[in-house]
Amino acid sequence: MNNNKQRINQSENTLTEIFKYEVEQGVSEYHVMIHSTRPEDTYEQQLNAVADAYNDLLAGELKGAVAVFKRCFLSDAANQADILLALITESSDCALSIVEQPPLDGTKIALWVYLQTNVQTRVLHNGLFEVKHGAYRQFWGGSAFNRAASSEYQTRLLLNDYVMQLMEQGCTLANDCIRTWFFVQNVDVNYAGVVKARNEVFITQNLTEKTHYISSTGIGGRHADPKVFVQMDTYAVAGLKTEQIHFLYAPTHLNPTYEYGVSFERGTYVDYGDRRQVFISGTASINNKGEVVYPGDIRKQAERMWENVETLLKEADCTFDDLGHMIVYLRDIADYTVVKKMYDKRFPDTPKVFVHAPVCRPGWLIEMECMGVKSLKNEDYASF
Repeated sequence: MNNNKQRINQSENTLTEIFKYEVEQGVSEYHVMIHSTRPEDTYEQQLNAVADAYNDLLAGELKGAVAVFKRCFLSDAANQADILLALITESSDCALSIVEQPPLDGTKIALWVYLQTNVQTRVLHNGLFEVKHGAYRQFWGGSAFNRAASSEYQTRLLLNDYVMQLMEQGCTLANDCIRTWFFVQNVDVNYAGVVKARNEVFITQNLTEKTHYISSTGIGGRHADPKVFVQMDTYAVAGLKTEQIHFLYAPTHLNPTYEYGVSFERGTYVDYGDRRQVFISGTASINNKGEVVYPGDIRKQAERMWENVETLLKEADCTFDDLGHMIVYLRDIADYTVVKKMYDKRFPDTPKVFVHAPVCRPGWLIEMECMGVKSLKNEDYASF
C-alpha cells in the first residue's frame, strides 16, 4: 500500500513542506521544502535554522530516510556559498546543487531535499552520487561547472565530461539519463551558447529529433564564481529497460522543441514494478506553435502554464495531486505577490518554492517544473 500525503510544519523561524510517498515494503520517497521565515535574520542565522529543521526531520518524522539530492537556493552565492559548503561538507550525505536563485519571500536561503528509504548510497570517485536498490542504480550529479571561455564551451565540456562519467558506470546519455538542469548566468545573453553546444553534443550521442531528447530545465541562475556561466545538475538510472522510459508531448498544447532550435523533452515518466515517476521539464506559457502566449500578463501566463503542465501530467495518467514538489521561476520579482496567491489557492499543500530566475525567452514571465510519483503494478519490471 502507498500513502501519498502532504503536510506543513511551522516552527519559530522555519516553514517545512513535506510530500510523502510511503510503502510498507520497498522504497518510500519524500520531497521536503524548507523555508526560512525570518528575512530580518542574518544569512548564517537563516542557514542554521534551515539546517536545524532538516536535522530534526531526519531524527524524527523522517527517521530512516536518507537524502539523495539537495538543492540550495541562495540570494547571494558569492557571499553565501562558502559558508554553506563549510557547514554541509562536515555532514555531506548526498548530491548537492547550489545555485543563486533568490527566494522571492525575501529570505536568503531555501532548501529542496529528495529523500528515500531502504537504499544504499555512496559517492563515486568521479563525483556522481550513487543510490542503489534492487535492480537499479541511480546517479545524481549536482553543481557541475568549469571555467571555459564561453557558455558554449562550458556546456560542451560539461556534457562531454558527463558522457565519460556515465560510460564509466556502463551507461550512456541516450539510454540512461532521465533529467538535466542547466543554470545559466545572464540567460538572455548566454543561453544561445548552451543551446548550440547541447545540440551538437547530442547529435554525437544519437540524441536527435528522430530518436529522443532528455527532459530538462534551462533557466537563469548563477554560481558564486562570476567566471562560471553555466552549471549543470543531472539524474540517470542504470538498469532500466528501454520500454520503461516514456516521453511526454501534449501536442494539443505544446510543440516539439526542435521546431524552435532546442533539444529537450517536455517531460518523461519512468515505470517501475511498483510505481510511476514523472519528471516535467521547465514549462512556460507556450502554445503548440512554439509561441509565447499572453505576453505581459502574468496571471494568464500562469494559468496557461498550469494548463500545459496538467496536459503533460494527464498524458502520464497523473494529476497535480501526484506531485512531490514544484519549483516556480519568475523573471520579475514584482510578480511574486500575485503568483503566490494564485498558487496558494490552487495548490495549498504541495511543497513549492518561488525563486527569481529569468526564463530562457524574455517574453516568458513565469516557468515551473515538477516531479511526481504514483502507485503502479507492473510485473514485467522490478520495483524501484
